[in-house]
Amino acid sequence: MEMFWGGIDFFKSGGLFMYPILFVLALGTAIIIERFIFLSKAGIDGKVFWNKIEPDIRSNRLEDAIQQCTGSDAALPKVLMAGLEKASHSKPTKDDREELENHIEEAMLSIMPQLERRTHYLPTLANISTLLGLLGTIIGLIQSFQSITAADPSQKATMLAHGVSVAMNTTAFGLMVAIPIMLCYAYIQSRTIKIVDMLDAFSIKLLNTLTSE
Repeated sequence: MEMFWGGIDFFKSGGLFMYPILFVLALGTAIIIERFIFLSKAGIDGKVFWNKIEPDIRSNRLEDAIQQCTGSDAALPKVLMAGLEKASHSKPTKDDREELENHIEEAMLSIMPQLERRTHYLPTLANISTLLGLLGTIIGLIQSFQSITAADPSQKATMLAHGVSVAMNTTAFGLMVAIPIMLCYAYIQSRTIKIVDMLDAFSIKLLNTLTSE
């Protein structure tokens, strides 16, 4: 409880610029939570899923494979289903590989923006948080120096030390917001890249399987 009230006092003593930094924290947190939820749904164990549908594909039971892809929120089933639906109209041959590949790539291009949506805002928010903290500190230092000009000489050192301490709170808060946002951004980026790499790998597997004969 003491830590909570200490945090409240820290926030109040930081001045006006603590509020826009708090807004950046709220916005960044909302984006991070939304991205975590979306990517957890979009991600899937590619090997497990491929092992489920591969027997149907090799046996030319493409409708059964499509059925297993239907209803999933994951990215991989959506991409594979696009290729399977194209192949279900007529059995593809090696000559049809390029057309089938273009169809799968089109499905991937429609999913890619969904995987990357809003993620690029996070580093921008982290930079804004840091800059707001620095700006708040500079404004606070200016106000501190102005306030001690008319103060008693014996009190100037104490007042200046207190003013500097308060002014530095905005920089500290800005960095406290920016660092976790950047760490979460790095994690989200790695998850996104992992999903994209999985889509590329299993799209090629699908193409090879469908055009192997």
